[in-house]
Amino acid sequence: MNFAIISAGEGSRLAQEGIALPKPLVRLDGEAMIDRLIRIFISNGADKISIIINNEVELTKKHLEEVSKRSAVPIEVVVKTTPSSMHSFYELAPLLADDKFCLTTVDTIFREDEFAPFIEAFEQSTDDGYMAVTDYIDDEKPLYISTDDRLGITGFHDTAPADCRYISGGIYCLTPKALATLQYCMDNGMSRMRNFQRRLVADGLRLKAYPFKKIIDVDHAGDIVTAEKFLKGEV
Repeated sequence: MNFAIISAGEGSRLAQEGIALPKPLVRLDGEAMIDRLIRIFISNGADKISIIINNEVELTKKHLEEVSKRSAVPIEVVVKTTPSSMHSFYELAPLLADDKFCLTTVDTIFREDEFAPFIEAFEQSTDDGYMAVTDYIDDEKPLYISTDDRLGITGFHDTAPADCRYISGGIYCLTPKALATLQYCMDNGMSRMRNFQRRLVADGLRLKAYPFKKIIDVDHAGDIVTAEKFLKGEV
């Protein structure tokens, strides 16, 4: 199985709030966020890891060059500044076309003991995709996910429909079949990952919601402390 990290954002809010390091290198309990993801992916059987970073942060590029030299699995790095996460995903797509894959952004923070069974369940399933979801809402602009009684995903919404329990956790497990939908979105001038996800439903792909107790994003300086406490089980 392949794994991929979108890490092409500028991290401008963190910089404005006094964080000197680029977002991928921000440390949680002493470990850079991007290093943490790489470590977790390798421990979950990654055959290769693909990463996109922007072309404006030389420090991140040099860091990944060193990490790649020591890595037990191949790490492929795409250096390109993109206008959105969906465009970043598109740049990674050629590296993901040969197997099931898991994609996430570098600032998506989850507990390892929830991630491992999520990956195992997807690897064993015949569905087209598993989406990590949570009923813990801490996102500035959450994407609500409606499901049927078997957690099959029926829609993605900017505002919560009645009886909608979950929001997207930003961790996407997909088969290469989803890349045709991504190409359609690009060809038709669409943007944003949430519009890609809506198109997956419109195209009839079978998607399942997989609940996590909590997933948080690191967007602001204060989120770093919250993330560290979360990983220690303190919040």
